Amino acid sequence: MFEITVSPVFKEKCPDFRGVALYASVNNTTYCEALWNEINDFTKELLATSKIEDIKQQSAIAATREGYKKCGKDPARYRVSSEALRRRLLRGLELYQIDTLVDLVNLVSLRTGYSIGGFDADKIQGNRIELGIGRNEEPYEGIGRGMLNIENLPVYRDAIGGIGTPTSDNERTKMDVSTKHILTIINGYDGGEHLPEAVEMMQNTVAEYAEGKDFEIIYFK
Repeated sequence: MFEITVSPVFKEKCPDFRGVALYASVNNTTYCEALWNEINDFTKELLATSKIEDIKQQSAIAATREGYKKCGKDPARYRVSSEALRRRLLRGLELYQIDTLVDLVNLVSLRTGYSIGGFDADKIQGNRIELGIGRNEEPYEGIGRGMLNIENLPVYRDAIGGIGTPTSDNERTKMDVSTKHILTIINGYDGGEHLPEAVEMMQNTVAEYAEGKDFEIIYFK
């Protein structure tokens, strides 16, 4: 199983940070109708109750944006993934349909406001992951974004480099239809009060839509 640690420099910048990771064996599919029914129901609810200007007030999103500022990154230029997802829906655009694992991670992120990394666990190098801060000219290929400037962004690194940030995960460890084991990491810059609810939601969603089993949960700070 993975060991997840937080670097001293990150702890100094974001002392209230708490995280939780969920590992599972899964069966991914290209599309899940029941999952998309739930996504569409959530979208209707969001459109009926929220406006774009409300997004920054959502507690988990606001805390993550503040974490960016503490690390030295402008959250208006490098948007938190959960914020970007909500903005997309409230602008009247549909979510991208990728595959069941990616789609369900997006749903949990939308519901909770937490930025959530989703990784193919078998592509992670080594069994130790550390959360730190991106360095100047550190190479990082964001999923669908090309080379991304991660200087001063929070970044998870495995044995050979960055795998995830709250803005974009890395192409190298992304999930796809062949993924058999996943690691999701939920980032609690708000002190983590609601992390148990979020990880329970993630576990239930993975079990329901991706035949998730053999779950392991790791809290870290």
